[in-house]
Amino acid sequence: MTFRTRLMLAMAPLVLALAAVGVVSGLVARVLARQPGLILADNYRSVLAAQRMNEAVERVDQSVLLELLGQPKDAAGLEQHVARFEHELAAESENITEAGEQEAADEVRAGWSDYKQVLVRVERTTADDDKLALYSGDLAHAFAQVKRGTDEILNINQDAMVRKSQRTERRAVGFEHNLTLAVMVASILGLLASVSLTRRLLRPLGVVSAAVRRFGQGDTQARARVRGANDIAQLAQEFNTMADRLERYRKSSLGELIQAQQAAQAAIDSLPDPVVMLDATGGLQGCNQAAANLLRLDLKGSGALSFDEVEPAVRSLVDRLRAHVLGGRGAYNPKGFEDSLRVTTPEGERIYLPRATPLYGESGNVAGTALVLQDVTRLFRFDELKNNLVATVAHEFRTPLTSLHMAIHLCTEETVGPLNPKQADLLFAAREDCQRLQTIVDDLLNLSRIEAGRIDLRKRRVDPDSLVNLAVDVHRSAAEQRKLSLRTEIDPGLPEAFADPDRLQLVFTNLLTNAIRYSQAGGEIVIRARAEDAPAQSGASALVKTGWIRFEVVDNGPGVPVEHQSGLFEKFYRVPGSPAGGAGLGLFIARGIVQAHDGRIGITSEPGQGATFWFTVPAAPEQPTAAQV
Repeated sequence: MTFRTRLMLAMAPLVLALAAVGVVSGLVARVLARQPGLILADNYRSVLAAQRMNEAVERVDQSVLLELLGQPKDAAGLEQHVARFEHELAAESENITEAGEQEAADEVRAGWSDYKQVLVRVERTTADDDKLALYSGDLAHAFAQVKRGTDEILNINQDAMVRKSQRTERRAVGFEHNLTLAVMVASILGLLASVSLTRRLLRPLGVVSAAVRRFGQGDTQARARVRGANDIAQLAQEFNTMADRLERYRKSSLGELIQAQQAAQAAIDSLPDPVVMLDATGGLQGCNQAAANLLRLDLKGSGALSFDEVEPAVRSLVDRLRAHVLGGRGAYNPKGFEDSLRVTTPEGERIYLPRATPLYGESGNVAGTALVLQDVTRLFRFDELKNNLVATVAHEFRTPLTSLHMAIHLCTEETVGPLNPKQADLLFAAREDCQRLQTIVDDLLNLSRIEAGRIDLRKRRVDPDSLVNLAVDVHRSAAEQRKLSLRTEIDPGLPEAFADPDRLQLVFTNLLTNAIRYSQAGGEIVIRARAEDAPAQSGASALVKTGWIRFEVVDNGPGVPVEHQSGLFEKFYRVPGSPAGGAGLGLFIARGIVQAHDGRIGITSEPGQGATFWFTVPAAPEQPTAAQV
């Protein structure tokens, strides 16, 4: 017998119990379903007969009355109503089912006999006064007796229908309670029987499962001992055979595994960059010689990574990268030299870029972290040299460029003599190129200061209104040339900002210049200022405790696609298809100035709906300290 068949037989008690309950329920439901039919057979026909007799005798009485009032006699209709009454009276006589119903029927029959005799007398009487006397006397008495009898029949059968309906309802409620109890009892008994049979059936399977679990935990001697010739016994035999083969294979391939591990360790040790492998709990799984020499790693008895002689900056970096990987955010890649790690070694200061990669277990979950510290000291020195060269060249360009700009300005103003139109056009073009070159040189100088971390901020308390109004006044002429209007929206009651107003004007210049350049002619540029509660950035000054002020520059240009928004604030980045002009440094410089204020900068834009550039600066404390003043 197969395991499937035995499992199905184990479910048989529960199925049989439920089937028995279903059969009993069907029989009782069938009995209850017959009750409305019995009510209709016993009482409904009598109710219908009583109602029809009432209607027939009323029609007969109405015909007699109309004849007394001078209307033509309807003999055919009168005979039809008489015949109908006698037919319904006969039907009622054959359907006597309730107590008192026979007496009421006899009363109707007696009253009807009297009614017909009086009716014959009325027809034979010729005098109208005698007819009227008979109608209001004997005929009315017989009519009342008939009505009284039919009403009694009607009431008896209607009361019987109500009683039978209530009795049927009580039986149905009782059957419902009994059925519910029977279902619960049958289900519990059937379930207990099925569980007992299933447990006995699955006991050999538990033996196999325990053996598999022990084997998976490393006990290669674990075997499943199951007797019999059924499916589970065959499964246990197959498992035992597999375990024997795996044990033999493990013994034969242990040396190869050790050799492969040594080869992998040798490959890692040959890497010049430090490599550290950690498990999910932070335990050291392995490292190369470069990491051991640099970080002075030591594997203690507990297997935990020792930071006894590791610098706090390195310890913080390892924890941060491990949390990033174990948090399910994938591999960690540095964005640039701003993410670099400086480590002091006997050979001097070294610069490393950290990288982290998740290590996956057999089930696909993140089981550890591989850390690589890429030595970029030479690249960093070259970058410093490049920045110094750019700063030196830009500084050397500044003086002759200023003289050249002044000379061209004097010539265009015709201070040294008149100019003809062609000369004026050439000099005006040269002055614009000079101004553009001057802007590039200033951007390069600011770039070198930002990258070297030498932005000198002269923070003080400043009114947000004055910052916005000054920026609008400076760029109003350029906006008017492009047929653009500048509008300000400043929330009332804003606190003072604690910032360097000269540096913030450079941020406003970059944002407004871009807005004027990309906005459509005839449009409007909005500059807003409002309060904002936002968390401080990492490394933010402890003086900032009173909130933030948010500035926004809203244009009506073509907008910036989402895929290009993240790169807007990088060096030399330009959106494909944007107009020529500038070196792509303005937004990078603006980001450096805002971050130097511990603030944030960003963009909100959708293609075709303009762009909103925003940045935040800290609000001034309520009570300025001496250091702030």
